[in-house]
Amino acid sequence: MTLLYRNLAFALALSLTSMTHTLRASSGDSKPALDPALAAAHVAVKGDGLLEALLTELDRSKAQLKMDQVQPPYFIEYRVSDVEDYSAEAAFGALRENQHGHYRVLRVVVRIGDYKQDSFYGRGEGESMILPLDNDSIALRRQIWLATDSAYKEAGQALAEKQAELKRFSVDANPIDDFARSAPLIAVEPTVSLKLDETSWKKTLEDVTSLYRQYPDVQSVTASARFSAVNDYLINSEGTVTRCGRTTYSVQLNGSAQAADGMRLSRSPAYVVARMEELPSRDLLMTDAKKMLDTIVALRQAPIVEEEYRGPILFSADAADDIVASLIGQNVVGHKPALGRPNRTTGAFATSYKARVLPNFLSVVDDPTLKDFQGKSLIGSYMFDSEGVKAQPVNTIENGTLTNYLIGRQPLRDFPDSNGHGRAAAGMAPGPNLGVLLLKSSEAQSPDDLKKKVIEMVQEQGKPYGYRVETLGQPGNTPRLLYRVYAGDGHEELVRGAVFNELDTRALRTGVIAAGNDPLVSNRPGGIPTTVIGPSLLFDELEVKRADTSKDKLPEYPPPPLAKK
Repeated sequence: MTLLYRNLAFALALSLTSMTHTLRASSGDSKPALDPALAAAHVAVKGDGLLEALLTELDRSKAQLKMDQVQPPYFIEYRVSDVEDYSAEAAFGALRENQHGHYRVLRVVVRIGDYKQDSFYGRGEGESMILPLDNDSIALRRQIWLATDSAYKEAGQALAEKQAELKRFSVDANPIDDFARSAPLIAVEPTVSLKLDETSWKKTLEDVTSLYRQYPDVQSVTASARFSAVNDYLINSEGTVTRCGRTTYSVQLNGSAQAADGMRLSRSPAYVVARMEELPSRDLLMTDAKKMLDTIVALRQAPIVEEEYRGPILFSADAADDIVASLIGQNVVGHKPALGRPNRTTGAFATSYKARVLPNFLSVVDDPTLKDFQGKSLIGSYMFDSEGVKAQPVNTIENGTLTNYLIGRQPLRDFPDSNGHGRAAAGMAPGPNLGVLLLKSSEAQSPDDLKKKVIEMVQEQGKPYGYRVETLGQPGNTPRLLYRVYAGDGHEELVRGAVFNELDTRALRTGVIAAGNDPLVSNRPGGIPTTVIGPSLLFDELEVKRADTSKDKLPEYPPPPLAKK
């Protein structure tokens, strides 16, 4: 539950005070009168040693940060990620990695200029530094001081370079503000920590990978666990103070082999959740690992796809989530173009605002306020973003038409304000990103009905079969599990060695003819955890071609014996 979550209503009526203090000769801690917003911030941080150190240095920086012939900052931000993680990995029944980590990363952003035009340009985008783990006030503050001083100097040079670059253009090359204003937000949440049975997990990983003894044709079997607890702290000169924690638990199985012709085959089922209790049990992992290895064996014996096929293809929800992430998710994120570029944003949807990008029965919303979906936790959920803006749902595509972009505090043309999607990995600059992206259909059909539709279509076209994709690999046009769906009786046959041509945003706009009622949660860990939720998708026509595997070679000599000698 939120301990303290209230906007500073009295501060909204106040204009943000410009920081025009001159550098003091002394580096002491004499304290100037506080802005009302920052006065409330001081109340909020009481009892948290890290927040107190950050706010104390913020006060000092506001009062003393000024170099000759360089403007004082108009905005300062301190963001700290306190990261605790555990990772373990086993291969062939033996543990080969077991590590604990704990570190704190500070990111300091100092902006010179004003909201219309400032120094956030290349080298002026902030400084990162490792902080002490102990809440030693002096040790923390000295590191914060050094990072702030460096960030300020970089900002001064960045602003000069940016202004010189702008002079190259005869018209205003920067018509949109560089930084969006945001009301002060105070939200201090409980911190989180890792709790796990390390011994049990190590044993589980070893047991799962011991199954290789039953599968002599499989070349590699590994299993890994990656658990993390991250507490993010944010303070800025507008009066915002936030603290929040998140946990991510990820377990992944990996198996690989080669077919007799050398083609490389792999499977990598993964389980990613925000709550430890949702991870599969040891017995379920053993069952899934056997299924994975059985599938690899079946792939070794599977026929290779025909040289060429063009026709209907059904993507399961698992495979469709990858399509949604790459072709929709990456293109509804609004990045400000380079100076002098007239586009609203970058990417495939840069010029698609208010244009149709999907069939009219499909809509997309990104809602980071969702914590669960159909009983499964969502790691892309958050209450406020990495720039201190409250999270909010954003309808990006409505009935096939692009209506919005996901943005942080860097405005775009027609989008002057943040919609709470400025996110950052530990120690990195914030930028727009997904939270929880959902693809929804107003005409959802069951997976069985979609398969029947495939059969009907190939029968009408006189084809012997269509295709159904269970999972995709990397790159995103490569199916890992691909089945022929035969027109006669609908039975399926596993095949291998395919790539898709023309699987792009145009195909998504014109080729999707139906969607399922089977949305699947795909939690995606990384520096910025995100979630994609989507149903099965039926394309009326895609091209399937045989992949080039001519460079794959089998090992020159057999593996060592499975039994000890």
